[in-house]
Amino acid sequence: MSESIDLTKLKKQLEATGQAQVLRFWDELSEPQRDQLAAQLTSIDFDQLSRLVAGEDEKPDFAAMAERAIAPPAVKSDGTGATWTKVEAKQQGEKALADGRVGAVIVAGGQGTRLGFDQPKGMFPIGPLSGRTLFEFFADRLLAIGKRYGVRVPLYLMTSPATHQETVAYWAEHHFLGLNPEDVRIFCQGTMPAVDAATGKLLLEAKDSLALSPDGHGGTVAALSKAGCLADAASRGVDLLSYVQVDNPLVALCDANLIGHHLMSGSEMTTQVVRKRFATEKVGNVVLVDGRVQIIEYSDLPEEAANRLNEAGELRLWAGNIAVHVVDRKFLERAAKWSEALPFHRANKSVPFIGEDGKLVHPMKPNAIKFERFIFDLLPHAEHGFVVESLASEAFAPVKNANGAATDTPEQSMQAIVDLHRSWLEAAAVKVADKIRVEINPQFAMDAGEMKARFKAGDEVNEDRYFEA
Repeated sequence: MSESIDLTKLKKQLEATGQAQVLRFWDELSEPQRDQLAAQLTSIDFDQLSRLVAGEDEKPDFAAMAERAIAPPAVKSDGTGATWTKVEAKQQGEKALADGRVGAVIVAGGQGTRLGFDQPKGMFPIGPLSGRTLFEFFADRLLAIGKRYGVRVPLYLMTSPATHQETVAYWAEHHFLGLNPEDVRIFCQGTMPAVDAATGKLLLEAKDSLALSPDGHGGTVAALSKAGCLADAASRGVDLLSYVQVDNPLVALCDANLIGHHLMSGSEMTTQVVRKRFATEKVGNVVLVDGRVQIIEYSDLPEEAANRLNEAGELRLWAGNIAVHVVDRKFLERAAKWSEALPFHRANKSVPFIGEDGKLVHPMKPNAIKFERFIFDLLPHAEHGFVVESLASEAFAPVKNANGAATDTPEQSMQAIVDLHRSWLEAAAVKVADKIRVEINPQFAMDAGEMKARFKAGDEVNEDRYFEA
């Protein structure tokens, strides 16, 4: 047993909190196995866990919130809604990039299980013609930004325990995808133990290990701080962080437009959204309640509130969350010090566990409660929270489900990439033959404007083509 772990104290704590059952196989364990289990147990805040199990944490009255909710302060995709122009915003964003003020945060803790892919989702090949992985899409974007603005953008890449080692190995084996290794920090998010839904007892996934799960994308705040990423950003003069999730290859990481709107609005946290296609679409609703921007999940929004219209006959609550943010570093530094800055959310899940006989049980229905935090719960704490609308065709094509599902499949995402890149060529007055598939590496062109500089009006593309650096 490690000298730093007081077994007697640990046993007393487990008995006091009614969790001593996790040591029932203790006598069967080797010394390293005991160290592992003891280390997991000592990392738990049992007072917090007891409150969560008892349901004593504060639960918002979402119905009452929905009654008071109105559309958030936002600039629409056409540029209306702000006192500044889209051009002014882009200029401010580009200056911030050129001044080295921007860093990138990518949340990449998910496995590709729902895709039928048994590796970290960031390693999934999504390039319609190139076969580039999701990780490569973002690395190419950062390389292109570096060339355009003459800077090195630091990347803070968050994994989970399930994806960390494979992710670290992938980046090393692929020579950091062209980025300077000094600019890439890969860190692992925290975990929370799963508990039995009926009893609140901690579950074991093995005799020497608790059933642990990632603490949600809200765990980014604590993990960034613990891993020294916020301190690293400060040392580089980075005061703005562009946050995205790895499964959306259409998102423009470190987008000058979004960064500019964030700066012009004086916001501490700005959220990119797309307009909901219909009232009850299954997306988080970005709203303003009592002067604070926040998100009401679709499952918590009463249908009456979802269907409510404004004076123009449009949905009053129109803004759909796509998990893309720009956040002030100093705001995250403050949030990392608030133990309850982000509430925990419960999720009922099927969690395999070790039964009383020591054998692994695979439940056929949800048997456990997992606890996780969401990054968007920071929004109400941010001063001057702001929203920027983008078109889904230009910003949102996540890869979540295997081909054949109704939404968010690789086929649909690849088609969205092709459609967007075709539109860039067409905006440059290039003639693209019907059914031709194109893909543009951002090191070749980051947007339609750069495509115009690459071609002459009337140029033609008559075969599938990948435009690479």
